[in-house]
Formats: sequence, structure tokens, C-alpha cells
Amino acid sequence: MAKVIAIANQKGGVGKTTTAINLAASLAVLEKKVLLVDADPQANATSGIGFDLRNIKTSIYECLVEEVNPKDIILNSELKGLDLIPSNIDLVGAEIEMLNLPNREKMLKGVIDKIKDEYDFVLIDCSPSLGLITVNALSAADSVMIPVQCEYFALEGLGKLLNTIKIIQARLNTALEIEGFLLTMYDARLRLSNQVVEEVKKHFQQMVFETIIQRNIKLSEAPSYGKPVILYDAVSAGSTSYVNLAREVLQRNSMTKIDGKEKEISEK
Repeated sequence: MAKVIAIANQKGGVGKTTTAINLAASLAVLEKKVLLVDADPQANATSGIGFDLRNIKTSIYECLVEEVNPKDIILNSELKGLDLIPSNIDLVGAEIEMLNLPNREKMLKGVIDKIKDEYDFVLIDCSPSLGLITVNALSAADSVMIPVQCEYFALEGLGKLLNTIKIIQARLNTALEIEGFLLTMYDARLRLSNQVVEEVKKHFQQMVFETIIQRNIKLSEAPSYGKPVILYDAVSAGSTSYVNLAREVLQRNSMTKIDGKEKEISEK
């Protein structure tokens, strides 16, 4: 049965979709079967792994609102082991249409429960909000990964997100855990980046991933080619970082034995 991880932060531009795409791809390269669920109406995760949004006729929206079987809409990416439930702009209207539905906070859980036995991991790319779709994602997830950018307003708004997580733990999903805080957009040349790293580690300690995602031009370029960075430039710093993150996720979930020097992939 799959480990379901929601990747969430209501702040935009912190690396949620970049993380969802590249962590999913890296887990697939490490021979895990992965389903990426695009739960963002912007559908950047869908286009970021190579699908033309103009050709997406059926998406997560139909699964939530019209009870379409998710098995009928899963797309196979060019990377073996990585599948996608796509999104499109119709998802914007889903929150309004779901308001009067019974059990509206757990609609996505019902969708994922139908297919999660077929995967090792299900990663949910959440929209930059704390709306009903994100609440659905957190209700469906076993854990939540929180990207935090190494910039001035890094900790702003985290309190709201953590409060939302506490409410969901209390009322909707008692098993929900925090997978960890992932530091993104790190630039070692900037004093501010280092200050943010220190501050986040001071606040959250062992909950912070050891892997830090550096600013990397290849990471920025890859989505425009519809590829995870590992297919765009396998030896880039961005690719190395996300493979290391995937290994760390596997280790945290006792799905591999990695210790000492074997834990890191050396940049060449």
C-alpha cells in the first residue's frame, strides 16, 4: 500500500510543484512505483512532466465531482514507474461544486483509496492555498511535506499552515504526520539563505530534511521542456539534490538501508 504524501504550503513560489515533480521522478528512478496527483488548477505538475494541457479532457476534477474512476484517467509518463492523475483549469470550480456534497473534505481520499494499493508512493501537488482541495489533500495523506524557501519571508504564514494541519489531525485525519520541512531555493553565497537555514533548523530541528535544494538553472529550465530535471540533465546539482531527497524519504520510511557515505550522491 502506498505512502501518501501531500506537498503543501499556502505561499506560492516556494518550490511545491518543482518538488512534487522531481521527488516523484527520483523515487521512480530508485525503482519505486509512484503516482503524482496534480491537485492544483494551474496544472503545472501535469505540463511539467510532458503533457499538453490542451489534450487533457478528463482530470482529477471529474474524479472528485463526477465520480469518474481514477484508473480510467491515469497517464503514464515517459519515465518508467511514474504515473500521473492530471489537473486542468476546471478544478477551480470544484471547491464550489463540492460545498454541498456530504463528506466533502474526504472526496480526494476516496479517489486515492481506489488506486493506492498499486503504488509505493502517491505524491499530491497542492495549490498555494488552504482551500477545500488542499484540505482534501491533507485528509487523504499519511504525511505532509512542507517546502520552505530560503528567503526573507520564509516563516511567514507557516503558522497558519501548521494550525490547519492541527485542525485536520483533530477532526479529519488523526493519522496525519509531518513528513518534514524541505529547504528550497538555497544560495550559499547569500548570508540571508544561511540565516533562514539556521532559523528553520532551530524552530523545527529533526523535522527538517538534511537535503537542501539549491537554486539551480537546470531545475528552472526543465519544466519548459516537459521533463523532470533527472531526464533533462541527470548530472546537474538540482538532479543530485532531488535524488538525495528521495533517498532520505526512503530512509525515513524504512524502505531502504542507506548509511554513511552511501547516503549522498557525489556531484561530478
